[in-house]
Amino acid sequence: MSAQVIYNTNLAMGLGLIDETNVLLELWAPPMEARELFNKVLELGILPNISAYRLKNIVVRCFAPRFLYPEGPPAKYLKRLKIDLASSELTQLFFLYTCRANPILTDFIKNVYWEKYVAGSELITRDDALQFIRRAIDDGKTPSRWAEGQIKRVGRYLIGCCADFGLLSNRTSIGRRIAPFSIEPRVAAFLAHDLHFSGLGDNAVTSHSDWQLFGMTKSDVRDEFKRLSLRGHFIHQSAGDITHIGWKHKRMEEFVDVLAEG
Repeated sequence: MSAQVIYNTNLAMGLGLIDETNVLLELWAPPMEARELFNKVLELGILPNISAYRLKNIVVRCFAPRFLYPEGPPAKYLKRLKIDLASSELTQLFFLYTCRANPILTDFIKNVYWEKYVAGSELITRDDALQFIRRAIDDGKTPSRWAEGQIKRVGRYLIGCCADFGLLSNRTSIGRRIAPFSIEPRVAAFLAHDLHFSGLGDNAVTSHSDWQLFGMTKSDVRDEFKRLSLRGHFIHQSAGDITHIGWKHKRMEEFVDVLAEG
């Protein structure tokens, strides 16, 4: 039986942090750890408008859980790709890793954003976020019962983070408008290979829950894989519920190099 996922409030340290992540990736080099990176940024004064206290939280409680595990591969891949990918593609990769590091954001997107999107709703409201958090507290997904003020702050963080990553657009008096959001082809190729090189079999790759972050069903994933196969990323075959993929690369680093080269 899997352990209960416990939500934290790390999103409060910086939401999407897209600009800051780009700066930190420029400065980071393997095998640099979070504290070394923090000291380097502080020494160089690269982010002068951020206090040392907040900068430490950004690096240690946001950047590191998102991009420096295990021993930095996500940061290594993104540093290699950041010059060659479009900003929209890079932002979607930041989104993927931010969701992986923050289960509360993952569940909010899957269970609130996409459900509202499919239902044809125009807005995600503050009440949507608050109700989601209160249900999570009742279900024991927080380390303790959060106070009302904390519930409201976390609700703002969830909506703000979705806006940072392009899932929500302009603000209204009660929330934000739902924006069209779909996975970029090269991001889909990256995610497929990332899951494959994590040790998953082909069927597990196509049915992995990460695809749900982009609103994709297993059928959607198969259709995307057919398109990726036509682009030459791999050879895709499927019959019924069985998927077989002929992977062209032996290591993730090899695929990342090919993706960066276009």
